[in-house]
Amino acid sequence: MALDESSRTSATLVKIIFREFVGHEPTWTTYSPDLRRMLSENDAALIIGDPGMTFSREGMRVWDMAGLWNQYTGLGFVFAMWMVREQALHHARSVDFRRVCEEGLARVEEIAKEYESVLGLPTAELQHYLQENISFRMDDGMRSGLQLYFELANKHKLITAVKPLKTL
Repeated sequence: MALDESSRTSATLVKIIFREFVGHEPTWTTYSPDLRRMLSENDAALIIGDPGMTFSREGMRVWDMAGLWNQYTGLGFVFAMWMVREQALHHARSVDFRRVCEEGLARVEEIAKEYESVLGLPTAELQHYLQENISFRMDDGMRSGLQLYFELANKHKLITAVKPLKTL
C-alpha cells in the first residue's frame, strides 16, 4: 500500500486501522502524492489533502479515513490541531483562537470561492466539505478519539509513548 508522505498522522491512522481492525498487514511504501504512480506500483493508496479531493474516482473504490475510524470506534478523529511547546505557552495565550476560528467560519463561502479555481472544484462542493467534513471544535468524542489513536499507535509501536494531552 502506498502512503502519502504529506501526513504522518494519516499514514499512522491507516496502519492502525489495518492492524487493529482489519487484521491485515500490507507492505507499506511511501510516496509523494502522485496517485497515478502510487497505484501503478501498489494495489491501494492513501492520498490526502488537495490531491485527495481532486482525483477522478472513476473505477476506484474510495474510503474516508475519518469515516472508517468512526465505524470501528464510534469516535471522531482529529487530523490536525494547534500544538504549542510548554515553553511557548505565553505566546499561545495571546492568540484568540476561538475568534480566529469564528472569523474563518463566517468566511467559508468566500474561502470556497477563492479555492474553486485553485482546486477545480465547484464552490458548493468546497463549502460543503468545509462545513460538513471538518469539525472545528474539540468535544469529548473528539478528545476520546484522539486519546484512543495515541494508545493504539503506541500499542502497534508507531509511536514510542503516549504523552498526556493538555488543552488551553
